[in-house]
Amino acid sequence: MSERKAIECWLSDMDGVLVHEGHPVPGADEFIAKLRATGRRFLVLTNNSIYTPRDLSVRLRAAGLDVPPESIWTSALATAAFLSTQRPEGSAYVIGEAGLTTALHQAGYVLTDLDPDYVVLGETRTYSFTSITRAIRLIENGARFIATNPDPVGPSHEGSLPACGAVAALITKATGVEPYFVGKPNPMMMRSALNRIDAHSESTAMIGDRMDTDIVCGMEAGLHTILVLTGVTQKEQIDRFPFRPSHVAASVADLIDLV
Repeated sequence: MSERKAIECWLSDMDGVLVHEGHPVPGADEFIAKLRATGRRFLVLTNNSIYTPRDLSVRLRAAGLDVPPESIWTSALATAAFLSTQRPEGSAYVIGEAGLTTALHQAGYVLTDLDPDYVVLGETRTYSFTSITRAIRLIENGARFIATNPDPVGPSHEGSLPACGAVAALITKATGVEPYFVGKPNPMMMRSALNRIDAHSESTAMIGDRMDTDIVCGMEAGLHTILVLTGVTQKEQIDRFPFRPSHVAASVADLIDLV
């Protein structure tokens, strides 16, 4: 680790770090248990805006990981937090599922297709041509374009599915308007997470499995960055990037003694 303040708070990506294809990464349960036993402030982060924190907590528990809903931070929550600072109690036309609509409702937003302040695009398994067309026309009429995350594809048991970034590109092609992406790799996601647990960047670590999202996002937010090799980025790929993580570990199991 580089010479910095001791790590007091932890941010961790979910897929590829704690779970892989629905199964826990070996040592992830011990890592989470150590965080909770020592009282360390932590958040599990995900760009997936489909589920609420409560939904994700149940899914993680089924995989053997005891993560309470209040310790989960999604791109939907980050988007709602961002919009509440931009236009408090505003309005939005939303394409997405419960994770996003619930977060916006809790932030005091009205969800409407009548002259909304924003079009907010999130993840859904059932993108509707009708709703995409409505979004295009609202943006053409002046609505601002926000998207939860830039991921172009998402996984499924049948193979890749078009995700938020791909549908955003379709809307941009039709309107000429680029969205503002709130989720990783935007450091906005990290800063909102830090605020959530009252953490400081100098004493917080970000654990991720992707150089192009988790590590660059954590680096730009001023965090310790730890790449684990249980997900997307493999060891031989690290030198392809013009930046490096603070630390590389085989898996989250190797980080238990650092808590």
